[in-house]
Amino acid sequence: MGFFALEKTDGGARAGSLHTPHGRVATPAFMPVATQGSVKAVDPNDLRSLGAEMVLSNTYHLYLRPGIDVIRKMGGLHGFMRWDGPTLTDSGGYQGFSLAHLREITEDGIIFKSHLDGSLHTFTPEAVIDHQQGIGADVIMPLDMCVSSRSDRAEVELAVERTTRWAERSLGSHGVGDQALFGIVQGGLLADLRERSAEQITSLGFPGYAVGGLSVGETKAEMYAVTELVTRLLPADAPRYLMGVGSPEDLVECVARGIDMFDCVLPTRIARNGALFTRTGRVNIYTAPFKARERPIEAGCDCYTCRTFSAAYVHHLFRAKELLAFRLATIHNLRFVTRLMEEMRAAIQQGGFEAYRAAFNATFVPPDEDTRREQKRRWLAARKRPGSGG
Repeated sequence: MGFFALEKTDGGARAGSLHTPHGRVATPAFMPVATQGSVKAVDPNDLRSLGAEMVLSNTYHLYLRPGIDVIRKMGGLHGFMRWDGPTLTDSGGYQGFSLAHLREITEDGIIFKSHLDGSLHTFTPEAVIDHQQGIGADVIMPLDMCVSSRSDRAEVELAVERTTRWAERSLGSHGVGDQALFGIVQGGLLADLRERSAEQITSLGFPGYAVGGLSVGETKAEMYAVTELVTRLLPADAPRYLMGVGSPEDLVECVARGIDMFDCVLPTRIARNGALFTRTGRVNIYTAPFKARERPIEAGCDCYTCRTFSAAYVHHLFRAKELLAFRLATIHNLRFVTRLMEEMRAAIQQGGFEAYRAAFNATFVPPDEDTRREQKRRWLAARKRPGSGG
């Protein structure tokens, strides 16, 4: 059996499965983010219980702490974090964008100034492949150059060409094995550069492809337009991964446009701030209406939190600054997202995805877009502080 099997399509939406050394992943799939080898506030048993099948970690952060040699000696990331399911590692290319104040990009790679101790570290395409082979992830990403959605054409064109050159170097150092190396399509919001990048990257014959350079400040309409353009240019028999996207409304709209895989820190990050997903949108568990609510956060939710505790109890935990609040809120949000993926998959298989999409959009009210973009700006700014992360 091959790495990816496309099982059913319904319009642009796709249901399939990845087949990795550590198990099968049903798609469309959402990967909780374990930046430093841990999904914040939950453990591997929680992840399995809430339906997660694959998690994402970050090469840059794991390289700095605890170090690739430590992880390799512990049996790779799976043995180190005691997660026996599939894993994906990002390359550190996104940190070249989000940590711009701590890096220099050259043709050879990215030179980072560690946010931990100020030491210098060079990430070349070849070194990044070596690091990820030491980590032992099932799916790995090549070093790429990510730029802002508002970058000028010259900078976006440089990112496209350099990403292709780095992809070629990454393939040259990857070797043969069962670890899947994806290609990444860049190009910002410029259609002709997206087309050029997709043509260059797909010509290299990767087993899967990622859409990079989105969720970096553009509007939703711009994100959806680029996603739809790129998915039309990618091979139908390979998985498509949209990097860094995880709002429920974006998951639904981008599955409609042919995306198979997603990751994002959003569900866990907002959970720790008391923002919880429901069928009608986000709610703030800190607010007074939840103080004496005997019902769960959301009626009908099958997550451990809603099956076990009242909304009043979760409200109390947040108000009292009890650490259990983080775990219960994170479980709820991640289960909401994984259940969303399960429901979309079932709808695709039954030929009813458009009806599902319409029903979701009729009830789920996302945050105001200006508010959302301001929250994203503040989060990116916060990542510039030492010790920040997913």
